[in-house]
Amino acid sequence: MMAKAYPAAPTLVLVITNDSTVFLKDGVCSAFEMFGGRCQEVKKLVAKLDTACKTNEPDKKLCQVSFGIISSRYGYVPADYTVKPYPAEEVMDSPEDYEAVQERKNYLGMIDYTCKLFDRIVVCVPKHMMRMILDANVLPNGRVIAVTSPDFREECEKRDWLFLERRGARVGDENVKTIFEEVRKISE
Repeated sequence: MMAKAYPAAPTLVLVITNDSTVFLKDGVCSAFEMFGGRCQEVKKLVAKLDTACKTNEPDKKLCQVSFGIISSRYGYVPADYTVKPYPAEEVMDSPEDYEAVQERKNYLGMIDYTCKLFDRIVVCVPKHMMRMILDANVLPNGRVIAVTSPDFREECEKRDWLFLERRGARVGDENVKTIFEEVRKISE
């Protein structure tokens, strides 16, 4: 994996996942607050990264973390953008759905545009969506932590990505530890 582009600058981490059928709010709110269910595991990772401090400098943040959600209705949105709920039946859950939303909303283009500034990009998405990300080549070599199916191990390693087998709903406790080790390695 690549070192940070600017060692003296804060470490910038982007975490990407997709929506779920569990909506936590009835009205307009941030995408971070809106989605529950399987997103909860990823949201906990984001919160943990956001509050982590450097080991040798406990008053300094370990990293600056951003969170992006690939939503069925809005495409790719930063988690602090406001959204409103939509029917659970609209939530993507098949390869055909992922492709239809890509066709309408071009979430892969938005990911490509957004991720260029980040030192590490953690991706926790379903298998077919990961295939689409790989085929579109929208994430930079040497900067990605891919939490995904073992089917993609070789492709991830060719791109100098850190491959982690998906465990649990989206991330898994062991993978969280490995993600933190990787972020600490480039941040301290």
